[in-house]
Amino acid sequence: MLLTPRQTRALYEHAVTNHYAVLAVNADSPAAIIDCLHAAKECDAPIIIETSLWQLQGHSFGAGDPMLGMNRYVADLTVVASHERFAEVPVVYHTDHIKGPETIPILKHAMDANASSISLDSSDLTNAENIRILSELCLYARTNDLEATLEMEAGVDDGVTDLAETDALFGAIERQHPGFLALWAPGVGTQHGLGDVKGFSSEAIRKHQTAASELANRPIGIALHGSSGLSNEDLQAAVASGVAKVNWSSESLLLRSQAAMEYYRNYGDRLTRTHPDFKTTAMDNGLQTYVASSYQMKVVERIRILSGAGFGKRFLQTPC
Repeated sequence: MLLTPRQTRALYEHAVTNHYAVLAVNADSPAAIIDCLHAAKECDAPIIIETSLWQLQGHSFGAGDPMLGMNRYVADLTVVASHERFAEVPVVYHTDHIKGPETIPILKHAMDANASSISLDSSDLTNAENIRILSELCLYARTNDLEATLEMEAGVDDGVTDLAETDALFGAIERQHPGFLALWAPGVGTQHGLGDVKGFSSEAIRKHQTAASELANRPIGIALHGSSGLSNEDLQAAVASGVAKVNWSSESLLLRSQAAMEYYRNYGDRLTRTHPDFKTTAMDNGLQTYVASSYQMKVVERIRILSGAGFGKRFLQTPC
């Protein structure tokens, strides 16, 4: 089932207080979405499906128009998550890496569409700009009587964020607009992409999680960006230190593209006019079924590393 913002806020609190993290997959196709939901069902785990600006503008959804892309994405995810097959899978729709001049209109549109939770890419923003945009979103939600659950970023690719930034950024929004923030995403030494992570600090996670929770007077989880380069041991240390959401994009894309490349390498000889299996090989179902056969296992593995298995039905049975 697709969670509302209020239910999503409860999920993030449930994750941090029960010492697991919810996997957040940056899914750029309908096939990737369905594979992630199957994996979550197998694990009895919650799952976050998130989109960046490039997915919303991408050919599978908006074809250049991010508003159309969001409408199509939310519609598709709503139908799939509402199906009886996934009725007991808590599914979150989250915006990730939204940046540039269209940031505010896109995120207001996400709130109108009842997106489960929202974040923006603050990498090119000053602290003042970051606070201003988040404040405008909170005011929009309050003025229009909308639910909203927000994640706030600091410089997630800039090493370890100074602890004072928790008060300067997270604290500023919490004081002005209490109750909207559910996740805090400081830099903890990780880096987006597939490179080696050498400055990762689980101690920084623990300190920022404690500080944010004290400021809000409620459990606040840390959102971990740049997880693809971390070892399993680092991921487990991150969860133990207070991470509630783990973004997963680069490695996920690599796995799917490598599986697709293998499919065409194995079956490319069938893609001729005269081969009797031409159509079944050429159709999208053939490729995506092949990709799913290996990709879903990797999603399951990732969910289990984050200790999320077994918490799907348990969360749904918890009063929100």
